[in-house]
Amino acid sequence: MSAGAHHHHTLDPSGQGTVVLNIGRGIGALVIHTPGSLHGHEIEVSPVGEPDRRTHAAVRARYVRDGVMFSVVIDSLAEGRYVVWGDPVTSLAEVDVRGGAVTEYEWPVPAKV
Repeated sequence: MSAGAHHHHTLDPSGQGTVVLNIGRGIGALVIHTPGSLHGHEIEVSPVGEPDRRTHAAVRARYVRDGVMFSVVIDSLAEGRYVVWGDPVTSLAEVDVRGGAVTEYEWPVPAKV
């Protein structure tokens, strides 16, 4: 993709068994489960210590046996530790991505007052 180009994600819901992941030796994936209020938002991750080397994906509805979940799926990540960004300047968490595996992270839901 050329500099300045932006890839537009489809926000169509995914059905059961429709996500194919590129994982294997030294390459893993990260699934971030989010509240439905984040549907359509882009979530960014970057290797720890490299905040300018970000990748992102959109929150999508995913239909599962028990109903609908909202999540981001980012695959093809080199094994290592990643920052999950809450917004463009605020790191939310750090997660470990292992080769050949899927790491799952639960987006924090604000406490109700």
